[in-house]
Order: sequence, then C-alpha cells, then structure tokens
Amino acid sequence: MKITVCIGSSCHIKGSHRVVEALKKLIADNNVGDKVTLAGTFCMGSCQKGVCVTVDDKFHSVTPETVEEFFKDVVLAQL
Repeated sequence: MKITVCIGSSCHIKGSHRVVEALKKLIADNNVGDKVTLAGTFCMGSCQKGVCVTVDDKFHSVTPETVEEFFKDVVLAQL
C-alpha cells in the first residue's frame, strides 16, 4: 500500500507536516512498515479540500485532527 501526502504550500499551511509525522508514528506503532510506503508529493490539485492524501491513488482529505481515524478506517481496514 502506498500513502502519498501533499506537502505543497496550501496543504503545508493546513498541517501536512503534522499529518506526515502522525502517519509515521501510526505505521510504526501498528508494525505495518513492511506493508505501507509513505511518500510526499507537491500539489495534487485539490487545495481547497484540506491536506490531500492518496492511498493507492484513491483521494482522501485528512487533517491533523482526523489522521488517526483515517488510519484506522482506511489504512488498517485495507491491510
């Protein structure tokens, strides 16, 4: 599984760095580092939708406040 987080200007202002840090911790805490690749990219073209994240090319809008729920409901559910 590949998780890609936008680190462009708009998403950075909305907390993409905190989303990345939280995802790193969640991946480690759940021992799924061998199944999940975390990557960054610049603008995904949906700046108005918050921190843009894709999981295997499927778009999600994530915030620092919703990252744990996103990880549980989307990432862990697909592994």
